[in-house]
Amino acid sequence: MDQPTNAIPTDDRARSRATSPYRFFSADEWAAFRADTPLTLTGNEIDRLRSLNDPVDIAEVRRIYLSLSRLLSAHVEASQLLFEQRKRFLDLADVTKTPFVIGIAGSVAVGKSTTARLLAELLSRWPSSPKVDLVTTDGFLLPNAVLRDHGLMERKGFPESYDIAALLKFLSAIKAGEPDVRAPVYSHLTYDVVPDTFVTVDRPDILVFEGINVLQTRDLPADGTIVPFVSDFFDFSIYIDADERVIRTWYVDRFMRLRETAFKDPHSFFHRYSQVGEDEALSIAEGLWSDINLRNLRENILPTRPRADLILRKGGDHLIEEVALRKL
Repeated sequence: MDQPTNAIPTDDRARSRATSPYRFFSADEWAAFRADTPLTLTGNEIDRLRSLNDPVDIAEVRRIYLSLSRLLSAHVEASQLLFEQRKRFLDLADVTKTPFVIGIAGSVAVGKSTTARLLAELLSRWPSSPKVDLVTTDGFLLPNAVLRDHGLMERKGFPESYDIAALLKFLSAIKAGEPDVRAPVYSHLTYDVVPDTFVTVDRPDILVFEGINVLQTRDLPADGTIVPFVSDFFDFSIYIDADERVIRTWYVDRFMRLRETAFKDPHSFFHRYSQVGEDEALSIAEGLWSDINLRNLRENILPTRPRADLILRKGGDHLIEEVALRKL
């Protein structure tokens, strides 16, 4: 029996759009909004920025990402104007503007990292030359030793596997305009947080913050106590979307390619998977997808999709088919 999918049936989709808070555009319609935005990336640079198994190319950047960078730049400019107005309203003389934070969410293997890197690079090359930093939530995962102690290794990537307090403290410091804010570093080779290793973020104009659960909410206390969410610190949020069966294919294909590349490194956490036969490796990949990543997608990630300001929906070829932009 086919597994359920997060695709919305055509008839239901048409009915729901009549009252949707989003405006929907085909990829070609969206491409027209780039206007005269120049392409500031070369083909070689795009190749360097894209992730394994992600076929985004210079045509896709022209079609989708130039319009998106133009939209985001307009939001950044509007935010800065609003800040100046608020500053005058409150009669504040010694307050400096805080970074514009862009959150990027979506499933494992859906292409968040490629989108985050492309946007960070494109935004940094706008004529105003803003300072742009990129941070992922991977570094805020609890160390593997802690996850093992709490029986959470099989739920790595689920909301409870993150150091939420540290994550919120980081974003709070960023939004407070503090200098030299440190974020922990994660190694995809060792599949763990790197001890005593940090990246420093020093008052950027724009921060791109990428992670599977960045739009996640929590239960609210009955007494009305303020409980911040990660997304409370976002000025704009993006959800990368695709049919779950398509994401499964991307995940398994990526796993099988990594088995022939990165997993062969003896220091890789997944090195053992490079030593098994192809059929066994395929079975392992399918199990990791269905037992961990699909569950996380259905329980935690997909339910946050309606909270995004913009949804980029991909087709089976990993390219954007549709853009949904929240109405103002």
